[in-house]
Amino acid sequence: METRELRYFVAVAEELHFGRAAQRLTMAQPPLSRAIQRLERRLGVVLLHRNPRAITLTQAGSVLLRQARLALEAVEAAEHRTRRAAADKPGMVLATKAGASGELLLKLLDAYAAEPGAVAVEVVVCGPGETENLLRNGRADVALLLKPYDTTAGFDTEDLHTEGQVVVLPAGHPLANRTHMSMAEVNALTDLPLPRWPRPDGSYPDGPGPQVRDHTQLTQLIRLGRACAVMPESLRAQLRDDHAIVPVPDAPAVTTVIAWPPHSRSKAIADLVRTANTLLADNIRKCPPIERFSGNE
Repeated sequence: METRELRYFVAVAEELHFGRAAQRLTMAQPPLSRAIQRLERRLGVVLLHRNPRAITLTQAGSVLLRQARLALEAVEAAEHRTRRAAADKPGMVLATKAGASGELLLKLLDAYAAEPGAVAVEVVVCGPGETENLLRNGRADVALLLKPYDTTAGFDTEDLHTEGQVVVLPAGHPLANRTHMSMAEVNALTDLPLPRWPRPDGSYPDGPGPQVRDHTQLTQLIRLGRACAVMPESLRAQLRDDHAIVPVPDAPAVTTVIAWPPHSRSKAIADLVRTANTLLADNIRKCPPIERFSGNE
């Protein structure tokens, strides 16, 4: 199969409409239809169920969609990494989510810069869902991801830090002085709904909460009394006095991980990961074990 055919199929499988897929690919519909038919004949399978009202994927089509996305990501990643490898000055691109892991990242960059042979590190600050995508498509060499919010499948990773979560409320809210809240109580806040973040395709899930695009927009909405948010505890340092922080002991713990492509042979990535592990070991020796919120803080 050619990458061109895979791109054609992914467009049709995602749009489930030949006309929209053809517009997305900036081509006419008849040659697109013929290309998909040739692909089906070559594979000897039916990829799409076609009828006048709708197009649906067959089981074989669903499998090809998953594999085609991975293959196209790998091709794109190879292109980006090959071009960076040929650059006159060696460097590394690190992706991180806006507002997350700020103190940890600063310590890591300072420690790595002091290492012999350290290369320049370009830090790319991403919006929701973008960090993982940049690492998968090769635009980033390494990333700081947050489990369980980011998917680490397919990457090599090292855990760096685990912490509890808090709910962020407007400072004047009646619950702002609570010692702790449960996730059930947070979800029941009809006057302060949780925000809705965009999906990978740009659409938003249904719900009463406001649509948000970035951390700055979210904190402003909270300040105005239009939303609340559950965040890693470390983000409290970036909030203003007009926000209130309440621990949520039963919220899932958040783990910051450093992630990189599997089977990487990059010395720069290896050195950065080694530096991160050294920092982690130093923190473990200096600090008491990380504990979840006890509920009486």
